[in-house]
Amino acid sequence: MKIDLTDTTASKINKALVQGRRAIGTPAVGMVLTLVIVTDEENAYDALRAANEASREHPSRTLVVIKRVSRTPRDRTQSRLDAEVRVGADAGTGETVVLRLYGDVVGHAQSVVLPLLLPDAPVVVWWPVNAPLDPADDPLGALAQRRVTDSYASEQPVRELAARAESYTPGDTDLSWTRITPWRSMLAAALDQVVCEVRGVEVEGEEFNPSCELLAMWLADRLDVPVKRSLSDGPGLTAVRMDTDCGAIVLDRADGSLATLSIEGQPARAVALKRRETAELIAEELRRLDPDDTYASALRYGVDRLNAAAAAADGADGADGAGDAGNAQVTDDVPVAVEEPVESAAKAPARRAAKKAPVKKAAAK
Repeated sequence: MKIDLTDTTASKINKALVQGRRAIGTPAVGMVLTLVIVTDEENAYDALRAANEASREHPSRTLVVIKRVSRTPRDRTQSRLDAEVRVGADAGTGETVVLRLYGDVVGHAQSVVLPLLLPDAPVVVWWPVNAPLDPADDPLGALAQRRVTDSYASEQPVRELAARAESYTPGDTDLSWTRITPWRSMLAAALDQVVCEVRGVEVEGEEFNPSCELLAMWLADRLDVPVKRSLSDGPGLTAVRMDTDCGAIVLDRADGSLATLSIEGQPARAVALKRRETAELIAEELRRLDPDDTYASALRYGVDRLNAAAAAADGADGADGAGDAGNAQVTDDVPVAVEEPVESAAKAPARRAAKKAPVKKAAAK
């Protein structure tokens, strides 16, 4: 069931939600959270489809906030709120309200969203694109217990990830981190099968891919060993190679679907490691609403290197006018060309730590 409201208010939207529930015969509210999606018109359909699929696991009230850009000075002075209320089969297993903001009300989206939040239920805000540099400082982000961004969707992923590290607040997370959950689980399980010391790691993947950088930072943080970042044609992450005193451990995924796990002294085995859709990523993030301390630790570990990489990219932009945030990466604080495999933002801090203390046992933490 769909109800269209033009030039409306939050009070009228709440009444429409009650009317819709009664019309389909479900007057009770059985939702567990409020998911606020802040996006533009172009990406709203895909984001809403992913949220509807995730609602099968997490019934929620979904509020889609679309800030419409006024084309003329006259339009900017005319504030208006249009809404589309969806309940029943049109809204997955929850309720959906699509909010289109015009004029001055664009700058006060939190005032529109606040009356529509489910009472006594957690709030999650998701920016599929164009996320603020400091999500917790954003007026909508301040309403949420969990704030979800996606640095992979930005035009300058290295600089975006550096900004996430600088402004991290408990409750922040990024879908680039969620994408590597199966990799982290598989690598931890592989290390649990052997008793040996890890001496070095190589992470191979696409250029400018934030998930590759985050995986390298996590491995350097957890294992306290040098981590090398090398480039491949993708898709996404393609391989992780760990050099241990018991032989090499290799997790190789060349086609983006099926991976091969090789451990010295054991037969190679095929493991499912497909690239997941956005709906699966959002569903995973909604399973836990407490701060992700592991993500925070990996970000803090690599923040200096990420800042150096972003500064090097800025210097490259000024030199050749390329305008691409990831056109240079750094090794030992020196910009290098991207044609050759380069070290990740996590290597230098890991090497410094390795000089101060012996290499730790490679037990999964």
